[in-house]
Amino acid sequence: MTNIIPFPSDRQAKLLLPGPAGQLEVMTTFPETPRTPLTIAVICHPHPLLGGTLHNKVIYTLARCFNSMGLATVRFNFRGVGQSQGEYDKGHGESDDLLALLAWLKKSCPGSHIWLAGFSFGAYIAARVAKIWPVKQLICVAPPIENFPFKELPPFPCPWLVVQGDEDEVVSPTAVFSWLNSLAQPPEIIKIQGASHFFHGKLIELRDSLSIALNKN
Repeated sequence: MTNIIPFPSDRQAKLLLPGPAGQLEVMTTFPETPRTPLTIAVICHPHPLLGGTLHNKVIYTLARCFNSMGLATVRFNFRGVGQSQGEYDKGHGESDDLLALLAWLKKSCPGSHIWLAGFSFGAYIAARVAKIWPVKQLICVAPPIENFPFKELPPFPCPWLVVQGDEDEVVSPTAVFSWLNSLAQPPEIIKIQGASHFFHGKLIELRDSLSIALNKN
């Protein structure tokens, strides 16, 4: 029987975990005062071919936000990024990477609650997997609805929150807001005024707005 790598209780830890295309580079954080039951937010980074990594400032901001709410976090590099092995696979293999991490969490932290979050391309991966894995919350930041088949995914079997800047130069804010408002079961929407795709100068507002919205639930 393969030994299960435990979830670290260190405030921050780096792991290399087995994935479907080789090792996956993972960073975890553990809060000072964890929720009961333990709740873990897994956060997916932007497009691997466009410089997206687990060190992206938006991804880091999400992790800090979730930690402040008593959640443990998992950030990881998709296949082909950093120390993660493999090659970019147009969202299919990246979804498998995420599923492999969730399978590890199920074994290493039985009974824990899982949140999925993602930024840009990572929002698409998180949303794909939220359809097939029991998660308690889905958070999508700047979802790329015109670049990937995102519109085929709703409705989701969990609460869904979307954060979108209204001056996004990569993802059309007009297209995102129009589509979300047309849904029979629209998500909770956070609109960040004056925010570009990478939320330059707006990361604190992003963190605070997200924290307020999620602490209501």
